[in-house]
Order: sequence, then C-alpha cells, then structure tokens
Amino acid sequence: MNTTHRAVLVSLLGLSLAASAAVLKTDAAKSSVSATFKQMNVPIESKFKKHNIVIDYNAAAPETSKATVEIETASMDLGDADMNKEVAKKEWFNSAQFPKATFTSTAIKSAGPGKLTVTGKLTIKGKAADVSFPLTVKADGKNQVFDGALPIKRLAFNIGEGEWKDTGMVADDVTIKFHVVAQ
Repeated sequence: MNTTHRAVLVSLLGLSLAASAAVLKTDAAKSSVSATFKQMNVPIESKFKKHNIVIDYNAAAPETSKATVEIETASMDLGDADMNKEVAKKEWFNSAQFPKATFTSTAIKSAGPGKLTVTGKLTIKGKAADVSFPLTVKADGKNQVFDGALPIKRLAFNIGEGEWKDTGMVADDVTIKFHVVAQ
C-alpha cells in the first residue's frame, strides 16, 4: 500500500470514528435520578425532578466518551411538600447558596461487554470529591440506556448539619441512582 492510499484510508477511518462519537439527546421523561437512604432504618427513595444530563458517548471507543450531570438540589421530591422545603434549607442542601449538584467525568473505560467504569468529580454543597462507579449501557432500539448507582457518605458533603449530623435518624450512606435513556 503506497503512502497516498494509506493517507486516504487513515482519513476515512478517522471520519468513521468521528461520526460514531456524538452528544446524545437525553429523553428527560424516561430518565431519572434519585437518592436512596435510610431514615430511622426505613429505606426511602426520592427523585430529583430537575436534572440536565449530557452524554457524549462513543461505543467503539468508550475512553473518548464524556458525561456531565447537573441536578437542581431544590427539586428533590420526598413525597411531602414540607419535607421538600426542609431538604432545601441550609442544614441539608442549602439550595439558596448551592442550587446545583454536579458530576463531570474525567475518565470512562470499558469494563466488559455492556459495562463501563466511570470516574469523575462530584460536587455537592460546595464540597468536591473524586468518585468512581460502574455503569451499564445497552442498546434499546435507537436509544442507549445507561444505568448506574453511586454510593456516597452524605456527611462528606455536609448534607445534614447541626442536629442532623446524628446518623441515628438519617443514615450517612446514600446511593445516587440514575437511569438515562438517550439517542
């Protein structure tokens, strides 16, 4: 193969790879982000009603993929209007000062067929931490479906200050779950 043919082949291959990487359009109606925790040893799952998820996914080269997530902390729905107002207060999310929790990926790696390991920076209430978690991805028609769970310690992010630091009432362990449908 001469140099000209090689250059054309490399160019075409580059165009093919570039075409397979794309920012996916998230279906907000089918996607969800929730937090699961225990209150007085009873499991509770609450959804965040407002979030923005951007996934730039390349199935052929997952290491070139990126993801960002923004969650409006005041949109947490515990199923009770008074409790929803309470978690937006300073002792919990302090939504007036910190309206959004964010995650920005720094690395996405294949962990086998349909499995990824995602690493990045999670920021809640002004506190940032490096995190890593498993993620599954599967094709569903024209859609890509991403499912994952990220365990955190709420006190590491000052969620529950003052009397709420006591983990006897609300456990320190929280799992952030997400289900993202995108095309």
